[in-house]
Amino acid sequence: MLKKTIFLFLLVTFYANAQEQYYELRDFVTDSAGIFTASQTADLNQRLVALEENTTNQLVIVTIEGLGFDTIESYANGLFNQNKIGQEGKDNGLLILFSELDREVRIEVGYGLEPYITDAVASRIIRNTMIPNFKEEAYFTGINEASNQLIEFLNDPSALEEFKKEIADEDSKEKLYMNIFLGMFFSIFIGVGSFFFLKSYVNVIEVFRGVFIGKLGLLPGVFMLLAGLFSSIFGLVFIIVPLIIGYSIYMSNSQAAAFIFDEPSLILWLLLPFFGIAAIVAFIKLKISGKEDLSISWIKNDKSYYRKTFSSSGTHSFSSGSSSSGGSSSSFSGGGGSSGGGGSSGSW
Repeated sequence: MLKKTIFLFLLVTFYANAQEQYYELRDFVTDSAGIFTASQTADLNQRLVALEENTTNQLVIVTIEGLGFDTIESYANGLFNQNKIGQEGKDNGLLILFSELDREVRIEVGYGLEPYITDAVASRIIRNTMIPNFKEEAYFTGINEASNQLIEFLNDPSALEEFKKEIADEDSKEKLYMNIFLGMFFSIFIGVGSFFFLKSYVNVIEVFRGVFIGKLGLLPGVFMLLAGLFSSIFGLVFIIVPLIIGYSIYMSNSQAAAFIFDEPSLILWLLLPFFGIAAIVAFIKLKISGKEDLSISWIKNDKSYYRKTFSSSGTHSFSSGSSSSGGSSSSFSGGGGSSGGGGSSGSW
């Protein structure tokens, strides 16, 4: 019984401490970090009082020295909800939380203002207005200018829509640059993959041709075909993976590759055209040249033909039955309002 009583006492104490870990706000500006002058605090507080009187929206600014073991998102949400920033039923509150030692800032948005001060709007204000000033240790300037922007947007819907349009235009440009970069990046991978696949596939065709004219034993040829298959798969990986990633990004389909893994038998069926087309091409080459007759050797290889055609440095051409040497292959690697966590954070 005593143990249960102690446990309940500790639980209640912990809960009480958790409830009291946030400041009990009495003004619109609480400068616990001491980064404002008295006149700056008074001027900022007066403008925020006027904002509530004119619009009923509440904008609260809190600076602290440090977050301790908490994240700025969790601390801002707890501070917001414990002090009930915003009007009951409207949830029209905003909180700017600044942590000096952690070098982090957050704009927390109440439910009622989330359609207006979106995460993108809050993020852009932090990134373009706050962070550049904070890097210069102009803390008041950064917070003051951000407050002016928020006040303007809450008072003037047209200014807010114009700001959102600027965000959309910038995002469009960033997306264009990203597309160009990804296109060049994927093209390199696909180009390298195509080179390796073509080189390996030409070698597979030459294996079939060697088997057809009896210069290459059938049994050794099977093993060489398997080696050519694995080399071709290596090249295909460089081609297919960028295509799957690109499809997943642009079509918003994260399951693009799932079909292949869900249907492994598809890979086996692809082996038929892989080897079939190579055999047909080899046969056509043989008939076009008209210099060799069909002949099958089960095991024995023509050593001079093998060295000439399948040396490690060999490259091949579809236009003739001979090959020439090239490079060796290699591998590559307040007021009753509440917030559900809407807003944005930043650091400098």
